[in-house]
Amino acid sequence: MRAVIVTNRVKRYVNGYRVMIEPLMEKGYEVVWAADFTDFKEDLETIPCKIHQTNFRSNPLDSNNLKAYSQLLSLLKQKPVELIHCNTPIGGLIGRLCAKRAKVKKIIYTAHGFHFYEGAPLINNTLFKWGEKYLAHMTDILITINQQDYKAARNFKLRKNGNKYLVHGVGIDTGYISSSDPNEKRKEIGVPSSAIMIFSAGELNKNKNNESIIKAIAKIKNKNIYYVLCGEGKLRTDLEKLSKDLGVNDRVKFLGFRTDVLEILPAADIFAMPSYREGLPRSLMEAMDAGKPCVVSDIRGNSDLIIDGKGGYLRHPSDVNGFAEAIGKLSSDQRLRETFGLINKENVKIFDFENVKKELEEIYGNLSN
Repeated sequence: MRAVIVTNRVKRYVNGYRVMIEPLMEKGYEVVWAADFTDFKEDLETIPCKIHQTNFRSNPLDSNNLKAYSQLLSLLKQKPVELIHCNTPIGGLIGRLCAKRAKVKKIIYTAHGFHFYEGAPLINNTLFKWGEKYLAHMTDILITINQQDYKAARNFKLRKNGNKYLVHGVGIDTGYISSSDPNEKRKEIGVPSSAIMIFSAGELNKNKNNESIIKAIAKIKNKNIYYVLCGEGKLRTDLEKLSKDLGVNDRVKFLGFRTDVLEILPAADIFAMPSYREGLPRSLMEAMDAGKPCVVSDIRGNSDLIIDGKGGYLRHPSDVNGFAEAIGKLSSDQRLRETFGLINKENVKIFDFENVKKELEEIYGNLSN
């Protein structure tokens, strides 16, 4: 039996891929992973299955995607494929079109956050939604990772009345134990040991909406609150200017791309994620596992993870006053921070790698029924 996994660009062999590849190999499948490995940062020998270079690009208009179509179709026609498991919007599009043409028996697609969602631009809630509905007709199993997407998927008609599932994300390693000294880490990044440190990790772009937290800090008027951001992006210069204009640039730290995010987490008091759109954010789950209270936007994915008023606070992405109020509450109450942190650490356990792997094992196992 042969199975093909389809993803986009791959840099490391992480849990999100292991959770699909390992169960299939354990069931006796010959697994081939089709993706773009040109930026892979580790030894390709660490990947336990065969790989197939496929030039996927996230921009749907990139001509490389035409080549990716040919590369994947060629793979699927080499010899019979029992199932294909597609991921990401481009991988899901090209993978399903190729699989239908090659007459693959079972087509699985995992939506890591549909591009249509509550509050999305009109084009997302029309064109992208219609596209997903069309592709659903060639899908046997549709997997979602948050409640809002699962609710939307239930209205899709799948091939041969296929099945829809909600799983707990891509699997993280829970049970985080810090090996770093928070005070030393604060000294390294320029945050006083007595300060309240808010922390965010991710690309600095419009969707991540870091400006709401910067504006919230400016409103609080507490000069002992610092905001630390890990990540790079085209909005960095704009965010640095905003911090300066609001007079908080000495308390907003831009660390750039870091490989030690999990070592910085213990130094933080509060984790913030004010995004406009998420699927089921891994960095938020990692912050929960590190026992941090969280101030996040009230959007799908975030609301699947954080209980408002128990593990943290959910606010509309543009509600700067709401973020300021939430940060103010947590900043002034250490016991509240500890209580929220313990709740989050407990609630995130269900998103553990082993649990998600079992969910995928069950889905693959049902294919023969």
